[in-house]
Amino acid sequence: MILLMLSLSHVLHLLATVVWIGGIAMILLVILPGAKATLESAPMVKRLMKEISKRFTPMANISILVLIATGIVIARYEKNFIGLLEFNKPWNVIMLLKHFLVALMIIIHFYRGLILNPKIGRLSSKINESKVAKLQKISLDLVKFNLVLGMIVLLLTGISSSL
Repeated sequence: MILLMLSLSHVLHLLATVVWIGGIAMILLVILPGAKATLESAPMVKRLMKEISKRFTPMANISILVLIATGIVIARYEKNFIGLLEFNKPWNVIMLLKHFLVALMIIIHFYRGLILNPKIGRLSSKINESKVAKLQKISLDLVKFNLVLGMIVLLLTGISSSL
């Protein structure tokens, strides 16, 4: 029973990682450049990206919850895990760094979704284009930063799996 639960946790953990980090990569590296190249105006690109974001954000939110839940299960049965603040083995240090970066990614994700994007929406209705453009650039830069963090997290995961 434990093997089944642990195996299912690993599969769900990997799937949630693919959805979240893969989704960010797909949006930044494929959809956004394709939309800019094909659509005739910036407002059309913004409308498309808003619609994609509306569909992707709930998937990312669910993925974050799945990552947390399955991560707890995986940690419970991981032979290398001896405690949150144990630094006597390289594996523990790598995992601490990895989880710090994941926490930073989660904070950025929810900051964008709960604070920054609603602020952009409110300012858009007041025709404050320069302020809106600045905030939209910050939002996009945060998504790019999350992609970089996600790639580092994947690298740390590969390293920890090799130890």
